[in-house]
Amino acid sequence: MKRHTYYIIALLTLFTACGDADFEYSGYPCYFTFNNSASQSPALASATNPGSPGIFCRITMSGGAYFNFATNQGLSDRVPLTAIDKQREYRIGVYNDTGIIVGYGNLNNPATFYAYDSQCPNCFESSNLPRYQLTMHTDGTAECGSCHRKYDMNNGGLVVSGDAGDKLIRYHGSTIGGVVSVIN
Repeated sequence: MKRHTYYIIALLTLFTACGDADFEYSGYPCYFTFNNSASQSPALASATNPGSPGIFCRITMSGGAYFNFATNQGLSDRVPLTAIDKQREYRIGVYNDTGIIVGYGNLNNPATFYAYDSQCPNCFESSNLPRYQLTMHTDGTAECGSCHRKYDMNNGGLVVSGDAGDKLIRYHGSTIGGVVSVIN
């Protein structure tokens, strides 16, 4: 009897643990590596400074020749790709042209580095179209112009206003020695 009870508990634990699993990171591919020590983007530098959490930077690519950086605090710049950058393959966002958002959240000590897709996950999921780019606000939220959901970028991309739904699409990201990497 003990043996059967053990197996029943083990199976219940297995099914309960797997039932409502909330995966922290997306399965979408994302590949971005940028050496900001060499290329000097002030916008990206402000968002990748753990001493100034709450600043987030959208990263996009234009024409295969430039990286565009724009923060939720209004700072923006454009940096030409270096010879090394041109040798790399990039996938920046779910459709490779809508971008990613990176920055340190201001709710944890030490601050957590986040990397999100720039698309509204709920509108993208329902349409599979890359036309739902989020608008970043100075308070660390990002808003969809279509469904009007607001997401808290400081807190894992959770929906904080509007209809319930999925949190922001999150990628694995890091920043070490001026090199920013978002790789999924």
